[in-house]
Amino acid sequence: MYYLWKLYWKLIGWKFRGQFPHQLPKLVLAVGPHTSWYDFIIGLAARKLVKAGPIHFLAKKELFDGPFGWLFRALGGTGVDRFSSKGMVDQVADLFSKNEKFKIALAPEGTRKKVDKLRSGFYHIAEKAGVPIVLVGLDFKNKQVCFSDPVYPTNEENDMKTILRFFAGMTGKYPEKGLGHLANGTRVQP
Repeated sequence: MYYLWKLYWKLIGWKFRGQFPHQLPKLVLAVGPHTSWYDFIIGLAARKLVKAGPIHFLAKKELFDGPFGWLFRALGGTGVDRFSSKGMVDQVADLFSKNEKFKIALAPEGTRKKVDKLRSGFYHIAEKAGVPIVLVGLDFKNKQVCFSDPVYPTNEENDMKTILRFFAGMTGKYPEKGLGHLANGTRVQP
């Protein structure tokens, strides 16, 4: 599959900016702006090409019970119980504590629609699990997947400003749904 993804990457003309942090066994990847289903395809290709190893994503646990459960698991899906008394942050933080190596990719917007606020779950997961956040920008304008240096959660308000400045420079597949409009006045939704 590596060579097929490499050919695909060459054909579509994408590049990487920055380095994937292979030295970190555990991390939260905040991937944005998330404006299209095509972001997932770019993410799968990038994951394989940077040889990142397993990177998980969250999906409702019911998806893993159906006929395509095997596919979601093979792609790195991790089921979470949306109705559990244990919140999403705690469920994912537990996954970090139970695994020697664990990486998870999350969209800070929580949707492909234009948002007025970032969701803060990705930040609180990293904070609770004691792991860094690596920002991954999908810049369709420049055809680049951009990696930030690790962000270690210390002060949510200041860290969110840093996070939004990073994503403000990225143009999603549908630019009107991007995050640039949030960079001046940081807004976070719990």
